[in-house]
Amino acid sequence: MERAHGRHSCPHVLHKKIRILMKTRTYIIAFCALAASVWLCSCERDIDNVSSGLNDYYYIERMKKLRLAPAYTGNSYRWTMRTASGADSLVSTGREYIFLAQHEGEYVLTFELDDGGRGYKHTFPVTVLHEEVEYSPYTASVYEYCPAPGQFVNTMPIYEPGDDAETMRQKAEDDLVNDVMITLGAYGGYVTFAFDHTVVNVPGEKDFYIKGNSFYSDIPGYAEQRGGSCEPGIVMVAFDRNMNGRPDDDEWYELAGSEYNNSATIKNYTITYSRPVDHKPVPDISGTLTDTLYIPWKDNRGNSGHVYKNMYHTQSYYPEWTDADELTFSGTRLPDNGKDESGFGSYYVLYSYPWGYADNHPNDSIDLNSFDIGWAVDSHGNKVSLPGADFIRVYTGVNQYCGWIGETSTEISRAQDLHIDVEQPASARAMLVKRRRLQFSK
Repeated sequence: MERAHGRHSCPHVLHKKIRILMKTRTYIIAFCALAASVWLCSCERDIDNVSSGLNDYYYIERMKKLRLAPAYTGNSYRWTMRTASGADSLVSTGREYIFLAQHEGEYVLTFELDDGGRGYKHTFPVTVLHEEVEYSPYTASVYEYCPAPGQFVNTMPIYEPGDDAETMRQKAEDDLVNDVMITLGAYGGYVTFAFDHTVVNVPGEKDFYIKGNSFYSDIPGYAEQRGGSCEPGIVMVAFDRNMNGRPDDDEWYELAGSEYNNSATIKNYTITYSRPVDHKPVPDISGTLTDTLYIPWKDNRGNSGHVYKNMYHTQSYYPEWTDADELTFSGTRLPDNGKDESGFGSYYVLYSYPWGYADNHPNDSIDLNSFDIGWAVDSHGNKVSLPGADFIRVYTGVNQYCGWIGETSTEISRAQDLHIDVEQPASARAMLVKRRRLQFSK
């Protein structure tokens, strides 16, 4: 949708001088000389704009990225944007700048380069239009579905003989798009999904919401403590800087929730699960757990254990579509949040964390299940400023087993961009698009 055109100011000067010159006997010679000079003026500007790599103006749809890449190099760079007050606000000091806007309108940008000499400066408008095809506020695609072993694996979504990683990815996508729950299995299991547009990072606001299946206990006392079945998943985001539409070389950033700086939280945690081998099942004394040596795991902290099998779920807990005999996952491990409140294994309560995790509070607590891209931190814990998020990843953040309840596994369904109005009827949206396009075409 991006278009650019050059604009020149020389022709009107030419017309005025032609009228003067035509009064003289030498108007033909003078006209030719003047025309040549104007042509040179025009061409010099064209060459300057083309070689700079920046156009005189741009059109782009809202929530779509525009890469601005000047051809010139220098010692330093400045990108500024004109604010409503008329002042210029610094938006980047990089050579390239990716423009992204939530709202329609005209945005005036200035690029300045310091090369130790004359330098270069170019000011131009970017007109942001409403999209021709209305965006969906909900999950649009799944790029990866990689659950860890767990009691709901191979059933949410359902594995069928012949399925491979691609067909299971497609099933996970169909489920999330249609607001159907999927499981991520035990610690580390994850899903990577996206919307049909970039989710803009709006300062001071939550940007997207993720549904899970958490609930608080109905026993008095526990609900007040926000305890029940809460299985927190860590959320990560990536910005598609290479603009190829794939989560490949883009850096991932964790959204630092309430437990990020908890001393009991483990950074750079790695766990490896092994495919179960034929062995005689070892049940627990109650018989609820049918095999306590089912799927072995070991971590990079010197610990080991098993994903138990229980009587309620008899299918394979290891992803049936993978040929790998080991599955390894890495990330941040949250402190255990489950407690045996009965004292003898009959009643476990999984307490929610205050904020910042998926499947951590009941869905009607929308604010507590919503996320701010501004929480993003890099692998060293440094805060980063992202224009938006193109890809979102959720992974199970706790490595714990709670008796007959089983392993703690994050489950999610669809996500929602909080900056898109979901209440507006389609007919009204279409009329709004038409009206805005007419406005910008005038």
